[in-house]
Amino acid sequence: MHNVGIDISKVKVDCCWLREPDKSKIKTKVFKNTSDDHNALANWLLTQTDSPACEIQVVMEATSIYHESLAYQLHQLGFKVCVVNPARPKEFAKSLGNTHKTDAKDSFILALYGHRMSPSLWQPESPEARELKALLARLDALETDVQREKNRLEKAEFTCSSERVLASLSQMIIHLETEKKRLEKEVDDHINRYPQLKKDRELMSSIPRVGPVVSRIILSVIHSRSFNTAGQVAAFLGLIPRIKESGQWKGKSRLSKQGSPKVRAKLYMAAVVSVSRNPDISAQYNRLLRNGKSKMQALGAAMRKLVQICFGVIKHQNEYCPQCRI
Repeated sequence: MHNVGIDISKVKVDCCWLREPDKSKIKTKVFKNTSDDHNALANWLLTQTDSPACEIQVVMEATSIYHESLAYQLHQLGFKVCVVNPARPKEFAKSLGNTHKTDAKDSFILALYGHRMSPSLWQPESPEARELKALLARLDALETDVQREKNRLEKAEFTCSSERVLASLSQMIIHLETEKKRLEKEVDDHINRYPQLKKDRELMSSIPRVGPVVSRIILSVIHSRSFNTAGQVAAFLGLIPRIKESGQWKGKSRLSKQGSPKVRAKLYMAAVVSVSRNPDISAQYNRLLRNGKSKMQALGAAMRKLVQICFGVIKHQNEYCPQCRI
């Protein structure tokens, strides 16, 4: 297996083929981050290695959106693509005593990381899941814009701004809220067009306090990766506790918070309501409080429990059946 590391930025990609891992012999080349150069990169790798695409492992970091086009293109051509959390190669580089930070060095570290650590292969999202994620990202941006304009309107009213300023802000809020409602319908129509997405959402609707907002988010998360367990989903969203212990000292556990903070914010509000409305989450929350956990720790566990319940009904394709009674 040939190991290749690719460091990606908005403008260019630095490619490093690890020719002889034991001797750190490498071959490097820089390409533009465009579709045409992505094809040139693939052809360069095939020519240099003199091997089929299935024998070439390409490791790249998840760098915002800039890695997606290249990852999809290489995957379609048959390369073994690994998209890794940027924190992993960073810690790997520290373990090697690496002190330099350049694009060329980063591509070499990624190639070496792929050789030594054998990261799991990346699987692209289904087209419907990718479209759902894009729609939800746009919807989230609109919600942020609406709140921002409302804050500006409130400030303008307190500072006694001119009527023209107030009218402009009010009109903008109306336009944004209209577009927000239209996009919400687009999201719901998209989900209803695909039988599996529609069924999974109906199953989640059987869970108390899982409404349209949470069900959309969980759908986009679960259908974006190949999760085998509920624990993997919780870890992906940053909802697992980070334990700190050393000798006789035991620190306070906190959520890892490695996933999207916007997703956790929506799950937090759902968990707050579920504490009093969902029997299983309520029982867990009260038990943790009795055992000396803080309210925030118990709420973090409630968020994790809510995600696990959602994953369970989708995995087993059964409606929610509470194990406890309020």
